[in-house]
Amino acid sequence: MALLLPSARRKDGEEVPYIPCGIFKIRLPFFHWGIETSEVIQAMVMFVTAMGIIQVMKDVFNMPFEIALTIVVFHELMYCLHQLLGDPFVPGWITPALPLMIAFLMSFTSVANRVEALIAVQVLLGILYLFLGLTGLAKKLIDITPKAIQSGILLGAGVSAIMGQYVFDPEGTGITTYPISIIVGGLFALYLLYSKGFTEKMRRGELDGKKFLVTLANYGIMPGIAVGVIVGWISGELPLPVMEPGLIFMPWFSESLRNYSVVGLGFPSAEIWMKAIPMALVAYIIAFGNMILGQTVLQVANKKYRPDEKLENNPNRLNVICGIRNVLEGLFFPHAGLGGPIWAAMQVTVTERYKHGRKAMDSIHSGAGSFNYMKFLSCLILPLVCIFKPALPIALSLTLLIQGFACVYIAMNLVHSNVERGIAGVCGGALAVSGAAMGLVVGIVLCFLLIGREAFKPEDDEEIIKPVAAAEPTKS
Repeated sequence: MALLLPSARRKDGEEVPYIPCGIFKIRLPFFHWGIETSEVIQAMVMFVTAMGIIQVMKDVFNMPFEIALTIVVFHELMYCLHQLLGDPFVPGWITPALPLMIAFLMSFTSVANRVEALIAVQVLLGILYLFLGLTGLAKKLIDITPKAIQSGILLGAGVSAIMGQYVFDPEGTGITTYPISIIVGGLFALYLLYSKGFTEKMRRGELDGKKFLVTLANYGIMPGIAVGVIVGWISGELPLPVMEPGLIFMPWFSESLRNYSVVGLGFPSAEIWMKAIPMALVAYIIAFGNMILGQTVLQVANKKYRPDEKLENNPNRLNVICGIRNVLEGLFFPHAGLGGPIWAAMQVTVTERYKHGRKAMDSIHSGAGSFNYMKFLSCLILPLVCIFKPALPIALSLTLLIQGFACVYIAMNLVHSNVERGIAGVCGGALAVSGAAMGLVVGIVLCFLLIGREAFKPEDDEEIIKPVAAAEPTKS
């Protein structure tokens, strides 16, 4: 049962209480939704995935750990806007875009220009979210993007993640540096998430003797990361944690604003803004796929298992909240993972417990809210930060390895003809090697030349949902 005040109680079939505010529905913890203990505990471990971006920020921008953690803290705080403003989702990075972002940023020679490039991409992405959300054009943009190009973007992102410096690059800091940890943790995670025999038996309920593994599988990528970290400590690939005095991390806001934001650096040049446009478009196209997947998972759970709660999914509001987050972060605390709408793996995990009824989780808002708020608070708990600090390279490498596998898996499901597969392969290769702009140009030209105008015709919603859902591990 959730911990909540009488003001948060509702009758079966009603919506969670809120304060109306235009398209937003203001909801406060305890007052409008309760705190769920299970999600709080999960967040105290899963926050290590949020800290994984620190390794990227250090490598790309030569950023001190404390400033990188400050940016993570602000980023996690922005996630809480979703429950505050009325959305029932667990947001996350636009993870498939991360290797493309790293390649884009590293194309600039100076650290200052890299920061400006990140600012430009994130602000442009935020403006795109806001414009498409306020006008209702979000779906139309994705509808006219050919499946071959969508597949190519995901394929390029997946290949970039796997061949990049944090996974298989021989000169990188992935499997070359932490071979035992990444191999063991990666294989364990991939088995739980994608093993055909295991997942099919789990769906059919034929794993009574393996309830522990089933429980672990419901936690998404977290068990794989945990195993990788533990193996790293045992094998000596990772140093043991060094505890620091104090209980609370005090963010370095002034230093961050002075050295890594428009406050200290000013606005990027027109040239950088122009170079950032294709990257922002690619990031949005990837984010929209997660948006559809998350909304579909939640709608099915609500209609089939939880008719006791009235849920309102508003894509325009979701876009606007993501826009607010990205503009604020881009201007003041730019984050290389960008601000995505939904963390698919964790949304599935929370939704699965939601399916078990009101006694298991009072409301999806209480589950998602408890997780988001506690993940933010965990980044400020210094002992937790110290415990997981040495594990950041492993957490990042395993996140990208698993994400790369999923991107390729989904990309292959999006296309159905040999011509589309060929376009996707060439588009993805151009994207991975030459960047977002070249990938988009190559994809558009090939679609016009080889398929014609029909490639840009909108498709039915089901045709978007099915291939994405097919590539995601289910827990039912």
